[in-house]
Amino acid sequence: MGLKNFFATKKGIIIVGALIGILAPVLQKLGNPGNMGICVACFERDIAGALGFHRASVVQYLRPEILGFVLGSLVASLVYKEFRPRTGSAPLVRFVLGIIAMIGALVFLGCPWRALLRLAGGDANAIFGLMGLVVGIWIGTLFFKKGYTLGRSFPTHYSVGWIFPLIIIGLLILRIIFPPIPGQIKNKILFYSIKGPGSMHAPFLISLGVGLFIGFIAQRSRFCTMGAFRDLILFKHFHLFLGVISLLFFAFITNLLLNQFHFGISNQPVAHSMEFWNFAGMVVAGLAFALAGGCPGRQLFLAGEGDADAAIFVLGMITGGAISHNFGLASSPKGIGPHSIEALIICFLVCIFIGFTMRKKEV
Repeated sequence: MGLKNFFATKKGIIIVGALIGILAPVLQKLGNPGNMGICVACFERDIAGALGFHRASVVQYLRPEILGFVLGSLVASLVYKEFRPRTGSAPLVRFVLGIIAMIGALVFLGCPWRALLRLAGGDANAIFGLMGLVVGIWIGTLFFKKGYTLGRSFPTHYSVGWIFPLIIIGLLILRIIFPPIPGQIKNKILFYSIKGPGSMHAPFLISLGVGLFIGFIAQRSRFCTMGAFRDLILFKHFHLFLGVISLLFFAFITNLLLNQFHFGISNQPVAHSMEFWNFAGMVVAGLAFALAGGCPGRQLFLAGEGDADAAIFVLGMITGGAISHNFGLASSPKGIGPHSIEALIICFLVCIFIGFTMRKKEV
């Protein structure tokens, strides 16, 4: 079979989930925030802060893991001749869904990966977030059954597929040229937190290396948390779900070994204990992920292999991170933001509008 197809097998997807589940807690041990060895939503929010798109000083850092995800996927797609530039599938809608997904995720304080990692670290609040994620994806499947679609994408110029990876390479160069300076919040171009979650990070080269590795194997396996629950609900397919279970199990074991498992609801790292809003935030995020066709990690991997529509969704999430912190929508350990409730209601209604109106027309 060879490495080309191995990670797409049942054994392969389990191994990919296990590797992510092991590496994320290790990154936490090496300096990343608590129960946040890897969080695509939080890390993209930190990148928005590092670029000055928001000025929440505690969440500003150009996370190398995110850059590595895209570049690792790029390398894998080039090596195995799966780099296929494509675009044209409702880009504006995808951008809006990216914003909505981030708003929902930051009310909960985490993406699907972090929900699993929070649970594996003992944070019982994650149970409500995961329940909300499943409900949101389930609502999305109801639209799928009624013919919902964003339309097909089309092959495009080779250069189009390179635009987003080149942006990521540019950000990596900026991070190398302008590294953080201890005690200094800005290094000419980039902003860096000197306290709070943004100031907590594993060593740069290790973070980048882990990101590259995960990007490579995830591209090969098509690892996707949203896809796992969608396939389970719609088709009773367990293939991707095995990877999710593997991630959760191995993250739990790794946290036990590293003495990072602390069960409870209150006083969990970078989390709040408002159960209903943990649930509601992930309902909105899960629905947006479903309507967009992939979880935030999967969107990064697709963008790395030339999918410009996925790149638009990623840019929407980064924009959503800035919006959330500029307009008081994001939660903190103290609770939800001052305008989180209104934002969730509006975002949910927009998703419902998109789900009802974007259907295949009968010929």
